Parts: sequence; C-alpha cells; structure tokens
Amino acid sequence: MSGGLGPFQEFFQELLYSSIFGKVREGLMNKLIVPAVIVAFGVIAAAALSQQAQPPASGFQAKPYFEMPLEKDPSRVVRLQSVVIPAGAGNQFHRHPGDQWWAVQEGEVTFTVRGQPPRLMKAGDFVYVPRGTIHRHQNISKSPARSIELNITDKDKPQTEQVP
Repeated sequence: MSGGLGPFQEFFQELLYSSIFGKVREGLMNKLIVPAVIVAFGVIAAAALSQQAQPPASGFQAKPYFEMPLEKDPSRVVRLQSVVIPAGAGNQFHRHPGDQWWAVQEGEVTFTVRGQPPRLMKAGDFVYVPRGTIHRHQNISKSPARSIELNITDKDKPQTEQVP
C-alpha cells in the first residue's frame, strides 16, 4: 500500500486486492480487527458492570407530567407524576428531601410510616408525607394500582433516599 493512507483507505484497498487476488494480507486485518474487538469487549464489559451496580427496581412505573422550579423558591422543584404499582410490588423504606402528597386513583395500596401499622388506601384516599418521613408503599393485591404524586423537594438533592 502507498504511504500516507489512513487505516480505512488501506482497509478498502485491501478488500479490493482480496477480491481481485482472493486473499487478504493478515497484517492489515490484525491492525484493524484486533483493536475493534478489544474496544467492543470493553464496551460490553462496562455495560454489564453498570447494570450490576444498580439497585433492584421496585417495579413502579412513573410517568412524570411536569417538573419545574417552584415559582417563589427556585431552590426547590415541584413534580407531578402518575405511578403504576404492579400487583405484589413494593418499595423499601425511604424518605424525600421535601414534602409529598400521594393519592390512590385505582386499586389498593398499603402506606406504612416506619414504626406505625400499615394503612390500607383505596381509590380516592390520599396522604400527606412531610419532609424526611420514613415510609414505604406496597401493592399487596392481585391487580395493578395507580396513584398520583405531587412532590416539592430540594432542587439539587436525590429525590429519594433509601433508609436501611
């Protein structure tokens, strides 16, 4: 091959040579294929490790309607979302860096504040969860439940903190 050609030009010339003469020189193929295989394995390994590092999902399916800065206090955000809780799903005890209003629209869900008995909530029931309250939600029924949540939380903090 002539000097000064980039690796892709060399590769395509090698393909042309191989189609005419029926063989590919190994040196050029090793220059291109081996690094490509190494990069591909690196990407696959990184993706696999990132999947392992994530906590298991609760099964909740959130559909945000909006999230925006609170008008009179831009250090906080207001978020409204619909949440579907599959049958048998629940989350671990957690807390939020702000206030939450939560209403059941369909189905039945237990709402538990740590240290208190679970409260069974049905369609139309709602609860106010003050900042920092350790709580959890569980759908112990055999059908999905749907709720709507309004949260007003601190802007630059994780919206949920898991509590052991």
